Amino acid sequence: MTAPALQLDNVACTFVSKDDPSQRYTAVREVALTVGAGEFVSVVGPTGCGKSTLLNVAAGLLQPSTGSVKVFGEPLVGINARAGYMFQSESLMPWRTALQNVMAGLEFRGVADAREQAEEWLKRVGLGGFGNRYPHQLSGGMRKRVSLAQTLVLDPDIILMDEPFSALDIQTRQLMENEVLALWSAKKKAVLFITHDLDEAIAMSDRVVCLSAGPGARPIGEFAIDLPRPRDVAEVRVMPRFVELHQAIWAVLRDEVLKGYQQQLAA
Repeated sequence: MTAPALQLDNVACTFVSKDDPSQRYTAVREVALTVGAGEFVSVVGPTGCGKSTLLNVAAGLLQPSTGSVKVFGEPLVGINARAGYMFQSESLMPWRTALQNVMAGLEFRGVADAREQAEEWLKRVGLGGFGNRYPHQLSGGMRKRVSLAQTLVLDPDIILMDEPFSALDIQTRQLMENEVLALWSAKKKAVLFITHDLDEAIAMSDRVVCLSAGPGARPIGEFAIDLPRPRDVAEVRVMPRFVELHQAIWAVLRDEVLKGYQQQLAA
């Protein structure tokens, strides 16, 4: 059988307090998570439960305290060279145009036709005529499209996305979600998608994994999303099966979300 694109086995991440080295904080524990080649998997959970920590582990930016990470069956050592990472925060260089931002990774790799590839990806995300604009001259949705092109132009086998659309208005967000699904459907890369929005997770994914509240967050449920593809993220939300899935997943998450909220109030 083909090895999963990404496999986390019994992963835990414990951090030492900078102020008091005797104090330790375990963000996640006992995490077993796989993403198959061409599979779209979302992770949802309360705020502060360690979702982004897991993504950093998958990217090779963070070494787990215990457990192992494999990429297509091989142990991950250092940065995950087969993954592209789309961050929640702005990742564009303000002194470079949209085209130059998309070209940056290709230039770093010494790709001869970097400009041509970057121009093609800007067209794919609907920004063919905006390559000479600087980030401050683009709307929030346009900047996200540039970031998407910046990630996909490198043709990664695994795409890691950390709440990439959370700052967008609902209309722009749905346009971007559909854009991502269309590009994913064409390329069928493995996607690990972090979101706090359960609707978004169900609308986009093949599977949804639920995490408990922290500290020591762990997987508490996994749901196969058997909605037909291709999907429109707005239209799929009114399907009876979507409502059933939402109710089932929320029944698992409800108490953990309330627990996480109480922890924030106490803090």
